[in-house]
Amino acid sequence: MQVTDDIRTAAVEKLSLVLWRERELLEELHYRLEVEQLVLASGRTRWLAHATRDIDSLLATVRETEVLRAVAADGAAAAAGMSSNPSLAALAEACGEPWTTILTDHRDAFVTLTSEITTLADSNRHLISAGYRSARETLLALGESVDGYTADGVATAEPLRAGLLDRSL
Repeated sequence: MQVTDDIRTAAVEKLSLVLWRERELLEELHYRLEVEQLVLASGRTRWLAHATRDIDSLLATVRETEVLRAVAADGAAAAAGMSSNPSLAALAEACGEPWTTILTDHRDAFVTLTSEITTLADSNRHLISAGYRSARETLLALGESVDGYTADGVATAEPLRAGLLDRSL
């Protein structure tokens, strides 16, 4: 019985360590999205590519950590006598104290962080779209049409041609 409890404790402890790492990464993602938003709001697009690259790099690390979390969660579930791919709430319920409290705290933190990150990412997408529309309207007001972009992101524009309008109708 003691061996089983030790195995379960080791498996849940490993899961908790991975969850802490994932929480740290999500906090970092939240920060980097805030930085991107500040860059977008300030209109200083010089740093936008750098901010976006930072976010993309961090997202790759988050994806890798999600794989580690899934493996650790399956190990903890097996040690607790559960089937694979359990929810964090179910795992917390099955593990007993102090793990119930610890895993529930992790779950609550993930719910909060996910909501905040989603809201921030949506806001950043809105700012990027508004910036695109503004740049397009500015080019149109200058008498040019935006036809597309080159491989390095430079807008290709050609002057508007004079059109004929039949006013006799």
